[in-house]
Amino acid sequence: MPGAQERILRRRINSVKATKKITRAMELIAASRVVRAQQRANAARPYARQITKVIEDLAAGGASVDHPLLREPAEVRKIAYVVLSSDRGLAGAYNSSVIRATEREMQANQLEGIDYELVTIGRKAQGYFKFRNYRIAASYEGISDKPSYEDARRVAEFVTDLYENGGVDKVILAYTEFLSIASQKVVVRTFLPLAPESEIAEAGSAGAAAAYEFEPSPEAVLADLLPRYVEARLFAALLDAAASEHANRQRAMKSATDNAEDMIVRLGRQLNRARQDAITTEIMEIVAGAEGLKEDQGDAEDLLLDRLDPIQLLDRKSTRLNSSH
Repeated sequence: MPGAQERILRRRINSVKATKKITRAMELIAASRVVRAQQRANAARPYARQITKVIEDLAAGGASVDHPLLREPAEVRKIAYVVLSSDRGLAGAYNSSVIRATEREMQANQLEGIDYELVTIGRKAQGYFKFRNYRIAASYEGISDKPSYEDARRVAEFVTDLYENGGVDKVILAYTEFLSIASQKVVVRTFLPLAPESEIAEAGSAGAAAAYEFEPSPEAVLADLLPRYVEARLFAALLDAAASEHANRQRAMKSATDNAEDMIVRLGRQLNRARQDAITTEIMEIVAGAEGLKEDQGDAEDLLLDRLDPIQLLDRKSTRLNSSH
């Protein structure tokens, strides 16, 4: 019935309007958070640059770079993958892009006979790999939205111990690099070892501007500084991932809000057509009823005349004439 269809359309319009309010609010929240995340990422970069410069100065000062975190393995038999995802959804293709890039890298290395270990950050990556029966060495939750340096230190310590103790021969970091609010890209790069020895030595000899004296020794300072460098790199990746998550969520919620507006317009047009159809149907029913009443009255008179004999008809006519005089 047209009335039932109108009620259904009105309920759908009200439901879409309520959803639109939610997506609009989430869009505004994500827009404010992405600005703060970008500011945090920019604020952390000077520290990473400075610690890199100190390592270069140590190399230029003659410090030995024969450190486990810098040493290239003779053979890669097992790789640890650190995957940075989010704890919440509604962020477009943010999680699926980084997860699929990691899975492709793992499958390509497995074809070459290289085993794996998984370290997941965020519920989405953990749920994806756990559902598909991948082996997960460690998982961390509740740090993707607003990571702290302590969170980065906790993850870095586990990964560093895994690498230094021979559990893995290489560590690969997969995350989404934040370029701008409108542009982010998935990055899958080597995290450990940090860099070949020759590259650090060359960078130190070329970049050192002055001679420094280190106590107790350059080697001891380098040994203490490299773990902090690992933490700084991971913290920078976490901040980039957080900013990318909020940027993707802002775009996804804006798209959802726009789609809700389009759906409201389409449903409004359907409601107007349904109302017009209902009005047309009612008019046709009224006209058909009026015509039916006229036909029924005519049929009743004809039936009455058929039942009266001619003498009764003459009596009725004479009665009418006398009454008129």
